[in-house]
Amino acid sequence: MKDVSNLTGKGVGVAVIDTGIFPHVDFDNRIIAFQDIVYGKRQPYDDNGHGTHIAGILGGSGSASGGRCRGVAPECDFIGIKVLDRQGNGNKEHVLEAFQWLIENQERYHIRIVNISVGTTYHSSGDHRILIHGVDQVWDAGMVVVAAAGNQGPGPGTVTAPGSSRKVITVGASDMLSARHGSSGSGPTLECVCKPDIVAPGLQVLSCAPQKWGRLYVRKSGTSMSTPVISGAIARLLEYDPSLTNVEVKMLLRESAVDAGYPHNRQGWGRRSEEHTS
Repeated sequence: MKDVSNLTGKGVGVAVIDTGIFPHVDFDNRIIAFQDIVYGKRQPYDDNGHGTHIAGILGGSGSASGGRCRGVAPECDFIGIKVLDRQGNGNKEHVLEAFQWLIENQERYHIRIVNISVGTTYHSSGDHRILIHGVDQVWDAGMVVVAAAGNQGPGPGTVTAPGSSRKVITVGASDMLSARHGSSGSGPTLECVCKPDIVAPGLQVLSCAPQKWGRLYVRKSGTSMSTPVISGAIARLLEYDPSLTNVEVKMLLRESAVDAGYPHNRQGWGRRSEEHTS
């Protein structure tokens, strides 16, 4: 497996905090860094598949599918950070360590965007505040943080942390808001903040899988899949105008959103104006 420790990317750097990232053929040579906070391995891998699926939606080239499964930003660079184990479980300490690593390595890997398709229902207000404080520090460092609303909806107060942060861009699933598929997390948050901020497709999305599974692509559903759609759109925006700040990016998303006809605490500003399907 290729050593990624000394690579420097040319595209927009996007950190994917998840179960890891498998060096799928659709990622070309764009995995420029990998940090395994769970087991300490040095080379990119994904023993669950969730993180690889997320990365494919965000920036897969689609080369193995003739372009059919092309991601939103196929020229972005990936920084994979593993915080979840093979069952998809993790703890707040690993997530907080990932946040600190991002801040320390932001300039080294030119990290502009952080995709967090990971969330938890807080067991105590103290745990909640710790996670929110941690993710807010990443935002305050200048990175655009995009987090999933979670799949505990549609009842009020079901947006998971760290997506419940006031500062970050929180993403729900535009096709999981109805009574039939109504699991997309809804606000308000514990601090009475209206969330999510925006919604994008998340139902039965076809994207990359670790090749050891014997297949190159699988379908998955959830706000986890909606989140990289928005992260990819932001990467494309920053390719066009690298000078944009995270606050400016958030405001541009708000201005471009299309009302989907649901209450604000379910759809946020609305759906992404140019819906992406893989």
